[in-house]
Amino acid sequence: MAYRQTTTKTTFEVNNVIQPIFTGGSVALDNGARILATTLGEQAVLTELNTGKQLAEIEGDGEPISTLTITPSASHLIVCSRSLTMRIYSLKVSPDYDSIEATLVRTTKPHATPVVVLAVDRTSTLLATGAADGAIKIWDIVGGYVTHTVSGPSVLISALHFFEIAALEDQASNKNKKNRRKSTAEEEQAQDDSVASKFRLAYGTQDGKIRIFDLSKRKTYPVYADPTSRREAHESNVQSLDYSPELHALLSGSRDKTMTVWLWKEGTWRGTPMLRHEGVEAVGFLNNGSLMYSAGTSGLLRLWDTTTHQEITAKQDAKSEAESIVSALALPHKNLVVCAQSDFTLALYRTPSVADATKKSTKPLEPFRRISGTHDEILDLVYLLPDQSLMALATNSEDIRLVSVADKQPQLGDEEEGAAYFGHDVALLKGHEDIVMSLDVDWSGHWVASGAKDNTARLWRVDPANNSFECYAVFTGHIESVGAVALPKIVPPENSEAFKNPLDHPPAFLISGSQDRFVQKRDIPRTSQKGAVSTSLRRLAHEKDINALDISPNGKLFASASQDKTVKIWDSATLEVVGILKGHRRGVWTVRFAPQGMPAIQGETGTAVSGKGVILTGSGDKTIKLWNLSDYTCLRTFEGHSHNVLKVVWLRLPKAADDAEDEAAAAASKAKQRIQFASAGADSLVKVWDANLGETECTLDNHEDRLWTLTVHPKTNMLVSGGSDSRVTFWKDTSAETHAAASSAALKLVEQEQQLENYIHAGAYRDAIILALQLNHPGRLLGIFTNVVTTNAPEEGSLCGIKAVDQVLGNLSDEQIFLLLLRLRDWNTNARTAPVAQRILWALVRLYPANKFSNLSVKGARGQKSLKEVLNALRVYTERHYKRIEELVDESYLVEYTLQEMDSLAPPAIEERDGDLVMADA
Repeated sequence: MAYRQTTTKTTFEVNNVIQPIFTGGSVALDNGARILATTLGEQAVLTELNTGKQLAEIEGDGEPISTLTITPSASHLIVCSRSLTMRIYSLKVSPDYDSIEATLVRTTKPHATPVVVLAVDRTSTLLATGAADGAIKIWDIVGGYVTHTVSGPSVLISALHFFEIAALEDQASNKNKKNRRKSTAEEEQAQDDSVASKFRLAYGTQDGKIRIFDLSKRKTYPVYADPTSRREAHESNVQSLDYSPELHALLSGSRDKTMTVWLWKEGTWRGTPMLRHEGVEAVGFLNNGSLMYSAGTSGLLRLWDTTTHQEITAKQDAKSEAESIVSALALPHKNLVVCAQSDFTLALYRTPSVADATKKSTKPLEPFRRISGTHDEILDLVYLLPDQSLMALATNSEDIRLVSVADKQPQLGDEEEGAAYFGHDVALLKGHEDIVMSLDVDWSGHWVASGAKDNTARLWRVDPANNSFECYAVFTGHIESVGAVALPKIVPPENSEAFKNPLDHPPAFLISGSQDRFVQKRDIPRTSQKGAVSTSLRRLAHEKDINALDISPNGKLFASASQDKTVKIWDSATLEVVGILKGHRRGVWTVRFAPQGMPAIQGETGTAVSGKGVILTGSGDKTIKLWNLSDYTCLRTFEGHSHNVLKVVWLRLPKAADDAEDEAAAAASKAKQRIQFASAGADSLVKVWDANLGETECTLDNHEDRLWTLTVHPKTNMLVSGGSDSRVTFWKDTSAETHAAASSAALKLVEQEQQLENYIHAGAYRDAIILALQLNHPGRLLGIFTNVVTTNAPEEGSLCGIKAVDQVLGNLSDEQIFLLLLRLRDWNTNARTAPVAQRILWALVRLYPANKFSNLSVKGARGQKSLKEVLNALRVYTERHYKRIEELVDESYLVEYTLQEMDSLAPPAIEERDGDLVMADA
């Protein structure tokens, strides 16, 4: 993200993200019920089931994933895609399950057609792959080679399941010997069977067949519903298989609406079909085979008594089509079943214990936790409850999702205490018959209004403490989609009953706006209404769709923003227009009154604005406008978004003004306050603005598609954005931390600067060089090295002149060596400073082996490329310097020769000796 440099820097950082983990396809779970593997388009996602934290995201190969699985021991993840490749990843889980390191160990092409189903044995050793052409292969996971190939008809493999029978036969043999119920021949046969390999692979196909493959004998045995006529087990896809070693029984579920229990009798499997009223997608044994479960198109998880073949869950109505179950995973030793629904929701069920399983009838099973695989397109969101620990999401669905945003991190099994982790789905508000378009909340957070495409608005009463989430009233009257709703946020007096018990005191009224261009005011009844509530006041408001509504802090005014490019200000009591805001060139998507206590804001003319206050609007013309409600003129236009501005919110005002000791101090404090607001647009960006300066304070980027909605935490200034990429991002205001860190860094820098001066003054070159490198001061570093190299008293045996400096140069880290090489490169380009650079470079070459410089660990985006460029620059200029020196040496020979020749041509010198003139050489 990018920030504008200001005196007091405004910064926001990603604090948390609620993001998609499942968009249909395969789901897998390790044996410890900790790591959930899901399919997200072309990617595989690993999630910690207890906390909902995303542990790893495995990038795809460009094609959608056809199936995936995780080994029971969580040692490997196997991913198969439509590109016909199978990738095996080795998983290394951190001790606290905080992260997972996934390493690709093998990529292969297992079949000629896509792999559609996988199975792993309980030892995490063998892997079975079933393809669309009916081929099955069994692999050694660690070795990566094929151990068995199962031939069969060219029909899609729809179910695979490893099981073992040898251990059971040993137990049965020993038990029967003790009870003396078997003949000697039977005992010998049991012993012979126990010696045989215990591994079997059961598989089902799209045409209803079930076969069992013996891994030891490499033979396939059919399972017939009628051995005499060889009628196949099912009439349609066999979707699920399970085995009970206690009963030596096989269980199958099919889309032909049957679940069949197969028992081994007289050398063959004999089946008993059950359940003739829904397509079965998943079946399994529970409680050591005493119970069975089934799940399918009805969206219900049913329990069955294995002995009587009767359903023991009480009768229940089928759920909606969106809640139909498409697959299920069971961990009987954890009493846990995870069901994947058609709407990409993962529902977690707690199954009865062994003691409870003796009951002939039990209440219907309901999930104790729901995990939304994806929230789809997020159209609106609001904080709920007085502590803002809950959030309501309108997610391109007729249901409103209530999501926990608390920090508590529960463990599986805490559901009795109502524990909820961050991002956990708490409840669904069901009632609308079409997509919910907008949400609003009252001052207390217990009352939520919603508008939907079913032409109605609803008021909801949210009381999670009592697990109560009910529709309080339904408001009709619009003939088209309700695109905007608004509730008053007037806080009642603290001593009033409405303040003490907001759950029994709904808001006074609700405003709704629609595509039918009308606004309606509804007086909210004091008691819950099962039927529709009549309209109190109704006005034709605009010429086009109404996109947004907002009610002023005192409840006397409300604003409506329309696609007709205008915003109208209305009297809430009479529903009469009191002002019109004109100036936008395209439809207006959002409007927001300034909060109470807003200081005066400077307009572009430099005149302070007060009086009735101000209002913000955002439009499809990519601009945000600030309007004066005293005369309905535009004070300032904010430009910066590259696409439609879809939402604006005011940020919380600093508390400094409220904490001032007197009115004068409060006024002065308010004058200095930074008034800020945030905007979200179709360019997928969130921008924070200074209302007085008209400039962007910072830009926040963590989304990949348009942002429909934005809200702010009233106490912490946390921004929350959501949009078409199914992601909800929580932005923490880190301005105070950034300012404190900057102040601390500046103070530390001043101290270090002074310390460096002290070292230089005292001649402590060792400490001075280290600190100069740390502070990145090239000039001072050059001065230090110049003093060292040109010292009048160089130490004998020193490479650069002082042995202490040699020791410093010989113990530099990779980063420090690279930084020093950068400085030497710069100094080496200047003839005046080149001698010092050459001396230090010579010392480095003598102190380190040659491969040290080519293998430096260099940080940054360019990495080794930067290092190569630096070394090449040092080489080029060094060669240039040596070439110049050689040329100077050559020239010096010429000068010397010339001087010698000149001496030979010159006349001899005459000297006076004893009064006579004689030749000098005589």
